[in-house]
Amino acid sequence: MKMNEVTDIDLLDASPTRSYCTTTPKDQMSASWAASCKSRALVTRDGKKSHKLGPKKSSRVTVGGKKIKGAAHGGPLPDYGSGSKSASKKKKK
Repeated sequence: MKMNEVTDIDLLDASPTRSYCTTTPKDQMSASWAASCKSRALVTRDGKKSHKLGPKKSSRVTVGGKKIKGAAHGGPLPDYGSGSKSASKKKKK
């Protein structure tokens, strides 16, 4: 029996559930699922990185310890990842 016959879930398209994000410690999550939980604002972000979340210079916010949604999920935090559309546009120019 082949693996694709055993399971109906496509693991590449699977994303973590809300309960998984809220109950599993960040150090036990895979990197991909931890990033997904952070982008959906289900887990606090870490680090000292700051982002400009508004039009004024005073709108720069350090995101560490906060639950802020990423742009892909309707939040104000810009998406600077290597797979983002804005990053791929910069490479093509």
